[in-house]
Amino acid sequence: MTAFKIFRLLSCFAAVCLPALRCAAEVNQVTNLAPGVYFHEGDLKGHGHCNNGWVVFEDFVLVIDANFPSGAQELIPKIKAVTDKPIRFAFDTHHHGDHSYGNQVWVENGAIPVAHAGVIEEMKKYETGHYGNKPGRWEESAKTRPDVASSKLKPPTLLYTNTMIFDDGKHRVELLHFGVAHTHGDGFAWLPKERILFTGDACVNGPYNFTGDGHITKWIRTLEGAKRLGPLTVCPGHGPVGTGQLLDDQQAYFMELTKIAKRYVRKKPEELKVAVELIRLELLVNDRLARYVGDLFPAQLEKAYVEQGGKPFLPAKTAADYHDRHADDHGQEKVR
Repeated sequence: MTAFKIFRLLSCFAAVCLPALRCAAEVNQVTNLAPGVYFHEGDLKGHGHCNNGWVVFEDFVLVIDANFPSGAQELIPKIKAVTDKPIRFAFDTHHHGDHSYGNQVWVENGAIPVAHAGVIEEMKKYETGHYGNKPGRWEESAKTRPDVASSKLKPPTLLYTNTMIFDDGKHRVELLHFGVAHTHGDGFAWLPKERILFTGDACVNGPYNFTGDGHITKWIRTLEGAKRLGPLTVCPGHGPVGTGQLLDDQQAYFMELTKIAKRYVRKKPEELKVAVELIRLELLVNDRLARYVGDLFPAQLEKAYVEQGGKPFLPAKTAADYHDRHADDHGQEKVR
């Protein structure tokens, strides 16, 4: 076996397997973060489910992230096990299927889908089948996910531009938007009294960063806005719940990618392509950043490089494969 292959195996194990083992015991478990505030780590590898949260207000429940349809169906009994209040709102942190395709399930259970206005703009761009054009991402997902195939796309109908507030005197949840990050419509759910922040995929805890629909440079600035809130607890879109340090680490990872991209921007794309595995190993020895380095790393590095003025170094088919790999990493369930 060549040294390159050994490095590849070691990097994949360190970046993917070890984080998965550390957090395996928490998957599918409900955590009570504060009175009336809950976090649920979704089964990403098995079913593609994102993380969820919910807040029990005096008269209703606000759910954070709609998940896939199967994820929504799994979550509802868990919510009902801790409260008899009706579920009235489901907040999509962004437009990706593992965070929004479950909207129809929540609507059928009495909830209104809520999101930043940018989510609708993103859906119009990518969910072309719903908006009267050629099949889009929903139809592609339905090919491999029975739960999607048996449901239908339900875009959010209650929208905000900068801030939306839920406040019953006991609980306060502020839905915020700090700019472009993972997508162009990322929303955050901030609980100022408890200092708990739900980030969607604008912040993750593991090798789950998909940069294809976002902008890394702007993402760094968006994370800075979230950091100014001073959260004590951060509930990421994927991976275990963490402290406010999680925002720092997520931002530091992208800052390092940008730093590397600037170092190579005056060089030919082929030179960066050759250096990808060495750069990967360089990051893997950084305890703070290693958990973010996974199979999507080459595409992340290319994105940072292009943003700094470089040209793509991955073949078009390879770039498309990375998008598909993102879907696979989010647990596409195969039709049986």
